Amino acid sequence: MTLFLSPPQPHANPSFLLHTHNHNHNHNHLRLKPHATNSPQSQSNGVIVIGAGLAGLAAATHLNSQNIPFLLLEASDAVGGRVRTDILDGFLLDRGFQIFITAYPEAQKLLHYQSLNLHKFYSGALVYYDGQFHTVADPLRHFSDSLASLLNPIGSLLDKLLVASTIIRVLTKSHQDLLTSKELPTIDLLRKIGFSDSIIDSFFRPFFGGIFFDKDLQTTSRLFDFVFNCLALGDNALPANGITAIPQQLAAKLPPGSIWLNSRVVSVESESESESAPSVRLQNGDILRSELGVIVAVEEPEAFKLLPGMTEPAKTKPARTTVCLYFSVDRSQVPVREPVLFLNGSGKGIVNNMFFATNVAPSYGPPDKALVSVSLIGMFEDMSDDDLTAEVVRELSGWFGDPMVRLWRHLRTYRIRYAQPNQCPPTDLMKNPRVGSGVYVCGDHLTSATFDGALISGRRAVEALLRDKAKFYDFS
Repeated sequence: MTLFLSPPQPHANPSFLLHTHNHNHNHNHLRLKPHATNSPQSQSNGVIVIGAGLAGLAAATHLNSQNIPFLLLEASDAVGGRVRTDILDGFLLDRGFQIFITAYPEAQKLLHYQSLNLHKFYSGALVYYDGQFHTVADPLRHFSDSLASLLNPIGSLLDKLLVASTIIRVLTKSHQDLLTSKELPTIDLLRKIGFSDSIIDSFFRPFFGGIFFDKDLQTTSRLFDFVFNCLALGDNALPANGITAIPQQLAAKLPPGSIWLNSRVVSVESESESESAPSVRLQNGDILRSELGVIVAVEEPEAFKLLPGMTEPAKTKPARTTVCLYFSVDRSQVPVREPVLFLNGSGKGIVNNMFFATNVAPSYGPPDKALVSVSLIGMFEDMSDDDLTAEVVRELSGWFGDPMVRLWRHLRTYRIRYAQPNQCPPTDLMKNPRVGSGVYVCGDHLTSATFDGALISGRRAVEALLRDKAKFYDFS
C-alpha cells in the first residue's frame, strides 16, 4: 500500500480551488490565495488538520470527499497516532492491546474491510480461574460451546441467561440511544442487571476492563452498552498487516502531498474572537494560515496545551494507562491453536489478558515463530521493565507450565501513558466540536473511547466547520 506523503515544505505556496455554484447553476470558482506576508515561512491553506490519528484522518477524508482543500499535520514519523504497529525481527508489534470490532458503524462507512484482510478472534474467551481454563462462548456463534459451558464455574446459570437478555436489550436500541441514555458506572449497571460477583470478577472485569483499561469498571455504562452491541453484531479482528493498516488505508486515499509528517504544531493562534481564519505555528517557527478553519485532532492532554482557553474537565479524571509485553516462541511450542483471548479471572496477579497473536493472524510473526501479547492495566511505574517481564513470566508459568513459558523470549515492552481518555460518569459523548471562531476539536475524548468514536468525531468536526462556513460559501 502506497502512502502519498511529503515532508514539510515551508516555502511552498499552494493555492487551492473550491467549486461553488449559484442558484442559476452558473459555476463559479473561489480561489483561496495565500495571505500577503513579508515572511517566506508563512503560507495559507484551506483547512488545517492537526494530528494524523484516526480522528484527523477521518476529518481529512470528509474534507477530501467535499473537495475542500486541507493540510494534515502530524508531529511523528507516520500516521496513526495511538494506532501504530512496529516491525521487529519479522514480528508485527501493535503499540498496546488493540482489537478492531467489525461492527463499528462509522468504520463500516470509511474502511474497505476486504483490503484490510481481517483475521477473526474466537467469539468468546478462555478464562483462567481456580487453576484451569474455562470457556466462555458467544451463544449466537458457538452454540454448542456455549451449551457445554453452562455448568462451568464462570458465573451461574442465571448469569448466563442475563448475558443473553443483555444482548437482546442492547440490540433493540440505536447507537445514538445507547450513547445518550441515562448513565451510571458499568460496575453498577452489571449489579443492577443482577449479575453475580462471581461472573463480574472472573469475566467482566478482565474482559471489559481490558477494553476500557479500567479494571474497576467505573467507565460509563453508555460505553459498555455501545461496545456490547458491536460485539454482538460483529467480530473481534486484527488486520493481516497489523493495526496500523487501518490508518494507513485512510491515508492512502488522500491527495498526494496533503500530509506533512514530522511537523509538530506548538500553537493555534487567532487575532480575536471574530478572526475567522486562525493560523498554526510549527515547532520550526513556520506559520501556516487557514482560510476556512483549524481542526485539532490530537490526544486530549495535547489539545489542552494547544488551546489554553479550552475547558479541562479531565483534570480530575486521569487517563487510562496500560503496559503491553511481547514475547516470541517457536510455533510448535504454542499450547493452543485457536485464535482465542485468554482472560485472568483468578482475581490474582498483574496479567489482565493475553493471546497468541499469530494464532489470530499468522502474518504477525515469521513462519516458524509465534507472537505472544500480554496486557496489564496501569503503568506499574514502581517496577522496572526487567522486573515486570520476570513477574509476567512467573505468573504465566502458572497458567501454561514453567517448562513451556521458560522458552519465551522477551521482545519489547510498551508503557502507554495515554491509552484512552477516562470516561467515567458524568460524560457527554456528543460534545460540540467547535471551541472557538474557526477552531474545532475532534478525538475519542469528544465521543466514545473507541476506534469508531475517533472516526465519528472527525466527521462531526468537519460538519460543524461546514455549518459555520455555509453563510459565506456554497460547498455543494
